Amino acid sequence: MIFLKTDEEVELMRQSNILLSKMYAEVAKYIQPGVTTARLDQIAEEYIRDNGGIPACKGYDDFPNALCTSVNEQIVHGIPSDRVVLKDGDIITLDSSICLNGFHSDSAYTFPVGNVAEATLRLMRTTKEALYKGIEQAVTGHRLGDIGSAIQSYCEKAGYGVIREFVGHGIGRDMHEDPEVCNYGRRGNGIVLKSGMTMAIEPMISMGRRHILIEDDGWTARTIDRKPTAHYEHSVCVRNGKADILSTFDYIQEVLGDRFI
Repeated sequence: MIFLKTDEEVELMRQSNILLSKMYAEVAKYIQPGVTTARLDQIAEEYIRDNGGIPACKGYDDFPNALCTSVNEQIVHGIPSDRVVLKDGDIITLDSSICLNGFHSDSAYTFPVGNVAEATLRLMRTTKEALYKGIEQAVTGHRLGDIGSAIQSYCEKAGYGVIREFVGHGIGRDMHEDPEVCNYGRRGNGIVLKSGMTMAIEPMISMGRRHILIEDDGWTARTIDRKPTAHYEHSVCVRNGKADILSTFDYIQEVLGDRFI
């Protein structure tokens, strides 16, 4: 079932997403060679709790941490660890959700670690651009397939693989609500979008093949060819004429400066 949100509920969701966005900016200060992903997770959880939020990923289907930390060829759901130490040239995706005032936020961002290869930076830029191509379609009267089609066509034209096993979703009082929001599809297909629908749009794009496997921990997904992937995500509300983006990357940009992708 799809739950349309009132204006008041959307504003509560925005507050949750702003807190999530600020948390990423705080963690971004520590993303550098030599730092463990466990340390990043500790910083994230402390920031969330200190600001009145609940780290919604922690304990969700027994996931053990507040952050998903996916490095290089890892697509999503990477588990933070003291054994994973960031190196110069890595990329790392942070993906998390916060519950604040009874509503969930969801956003993701792929960060560079030190000096990243230009080919990888191009992948990151294309994925982020594809996110906004999808968001442009999240307006009243369009169809769900318009979002996936915009993302898929943009990324495949650039020569990249579009991950299909993991998709976006509705969001609100629950972290995952209907509908599923695929990063592939056909324009004109799917349900008609209505004002007040809230969803997380999140392209996950590979430099190589789109096929994946799940690592032995039962959570971490990676590309089968071990090519790097990027993942960017915003929570949005469908509106007339233009989607309302509830999360923001502005706080991350303030921290990264000229390293902002």
